[in-house]
Amino acid sequence: QVQLVESGGGLVQPGGSLRLSCAASGILFSIYTMGWYRQAPGKEREFVAHIRWSGGNKNYADSVKGRFTISRDNAKNTVYLQMNSLKPEDTAVYYCNTPTNILPWGQGTQVTVSS
Repeated sequence: QVQLVESGGGLVQPGGSLRLSCAASGILFSIYTMGWYRQAPGKEREFVAHIRWSGGNKNYADSVKGRFTISRDNAKNTVYLQMNSLKPEDTAVYYCNTPTNILPWGQGTQVTVSS
């Protein structure tokens, strides 16, 4: 059974940091490009970052470039998102999936940036 489990979210002040994790099971994780997506209240889900299977090629949404870093550990079937210099507009539920969103969506992890 394919499963994605996101964790690491929380409430943080503007300028703070969080590290999200997404653990995958039921798939050959190491062959997939993986990505992070987010959905703010009343908005469509949007792309945040992708990382190729090898970890050597990454791309980011313009809104997070220079602040967020995506990484992965294929031995642990896990993809990470280090988020620094957080802004209120980063508030959203964060999800992981492949670029074509072929895996079942997890429950996501809530990130709230507020003073």
